[in-house]
Amino acid sequence: MKMSNDLEKKFQDQITLEFAASITYRQLAIEADEQDLPGIAAWLRHQADEEIVHANKFIQHVSDRGNHAAIGALPAPGVAPGLTVLEIFEAALAHEEKVSESIRELYRSADKEGDYDARPLLNWFVDEQIEEEATVSEIIGRVKLVGEDGSGLLRLDAELGRRPAESTEADEG
Repeated sequence: MKMSNDLEKKFQDQITLEFAASITYRQLAIEADEQDLPGIAAWLRHQADEEIVHANKFIQHVSDRGNHAAIGALPAPGVAPGLTVLEIFEAALAHEEKVSESIRELYRSADKEGDYDARPLLNWFVDEQIEEEATVSEIIGRVKLVGEDGSGLLRLDAELGRRPAESTEADEG
């Protein structure tokens, strides 16, 4: 079932937001690299790749429904240089919360239109965003525990650096 023009536009906006999230994570990775924290930078780059997977899932859904997927204008990531590790992850959490609210709004719009075909995808994303926010919140808690302790940050850096890389294709995630 083809979605309405209004819902198609909202899905296109979500696609754009997912790519914006990827760019934000890439910039945060640069900030971690600037602090010689390659593990944290790698974790953030993997997260950026995961956001591309998310965009691809939305693109595939829109296309499969006979609508037109499109990427809108992407804003600059708005990440200030010189962030602390805590600030890096707080920025990541703020962006995840923005994406979560956008998905909830997309869900409300689909429900309002009676577009039940979007529910399986949106249900997956609601669950995914709960996981994303919980993961980043846990990292923030751990960063707060170690504070400015160099050895603690290096242990966290090593741990986060062990995150395996994944494909950015939609059917992989």
